[in-house]
Amino acid sequence: MVSYYPSMDAVQGRARYTSPPMATGLAPRYGKPTPYQARPELYGAFSVVDDAKDKAKQLSAEAQKEFDKAVVKAKPAAAGKMELYSGSYYAACTFGGLLACGLTHAAVTPLDLVKTRRQVDAKLYTSNVQAWSKIFRAEGVRGIFTGWSPTLLGYSAQGAFKYGWYEYFKKTYADLAGPEAAAKYKTGLYLAASASAEFLADIALCPFEAVKVRAQGTIPNPYKGTFDGISQIVAKEGTAGLYKGIYPLWGRQIPYTMMKFASFETIVEMMYARLPGSKADYSKAAQTGVSFSAGYLAGILCAIVSHPADVMVSKLNSNRGPGEAVGSAVGRIYKDIGFGGLWNGLPVRIVMIGTLTGLQWMIYDYFKIFMGFPTTGGAAPPGEEKKLLSGILQHEFLCCNAMITSLFCDFVFILGFAAKCSPESGEDVDWTKASMLDTALQYHTRCLP
Repeated sequence: MVSYYPSMDAVQGRARYTSPPMATGLAPRYGKPTPYQARPELYGAFSVVDDAKDKAKQLSAEAQKEFDKAVVKAKPAAAGKMELYSGSYYAACTFGGLLACGLTHAAVTPLDLVKTRRQVDAKLYTSNVQAWSKIFRAEGVRGIFTGWSPTLLGYSAQGAFKYGWYEYFKKTYADLAGPEAAAKYKTGLYLAASASAEFLADIALCPFEAVKVRAQGTIPNPYKGTFDGISQIVAKEGTAGLYKGIYPLWGRQIPYTMMKFASFETIVEMMYARLPGSKADYSKAAQTGVSFSAGYLAGILCAIVSHPADVMVSKLNSNRGPGEAVGSAVGRIYKDIGFGGLWNGLPVRIVMIGTLTGLQWMIYDYFKIFMGFPTTGGAAPPGEEKKLLSGILQHEFLCCNAMITSLFCDFVFILGFAAKCSPESGEDVDWTKASMLDTALQYHTRCLP
């Protein structure tokens, strides 16, 4: 009976040869080489099955590693921790926004004071340093911090609304769009969510902004405090007096916030894409450092985009007559100051907004880390975890399919090669005589990525 497998003598190179061997560098353990000796750097033995198995194991291990990472990301919050996108999560983000915006805006009140007064009257001061010196001599340290109270209260309310609603709208719009569309058009999603959040946040900010601008733009300050200012405005102009700057405020803040959130998220993603390793590999301090850097860059863009509207808000709050329409007031003010006047105070506002935005994102993301949440930006949008798991499972299936196909090809090759080269057939044992070996190896290489 003819054997379909090579004998041990054939495998170890002790078969009968009918032609003289050629001298090669093959190791002695394989016996004397044949005239068509296989290249030893490619074929350590006659079969590529071991190589296929090793490659398949390596790919399977890599796929398993990625799968484990995705499972960890997709797991719900551990017991005792708040779940992402729950009511508690949005409440925590709201409080984080309150801290981030209220404290930072109050801290830069001296910059805001000079900026506002120079917008109201460009001839009042020649420089920022001269302005602070003049204010300090006339009003003392307290004068430099004029308007800190309405600033703290107003921007605390605005920050709470802005960050809390932004997280809510971002998740809601992502769910409406679906995972694929949310990932593809994520910048548009950021813009829509931030615009919606700022629209609501400015309603909370506007009364305090009216008091702040009048307190800072009038010398001396006519109000004893924030609520005294609110009561005086309501007594003279009614409740509408607190909101007569709402349209210019929306015109300033909505583009500002759209730029702030969309550019921040994009810059963070770009920074992590260029840093070695993934976002999760970095410490909390490093992640908040990235948040501050990205926030500062985003703040510069915000200041440039929103500055003309900021000038107009200051002018309207201090120079709009009772009952005067917004459109006619804007036209009159623009006629007085011209296009160049819309950019009064821009350098100081760039410094102020850049620092402010960087600190806001740093405080907000540090608070999120403290609460056990991931930092903003650089993460997959809601629903991406499911898509990621599906992709990894598909990759695992393809790897297994490629391994099976390759092993089957090798097995068919071995059967044919063994039958052809068996010593009982009377032919030489020739490791590369048949082109099947090269064909099988090429197919094996194509199957496994």
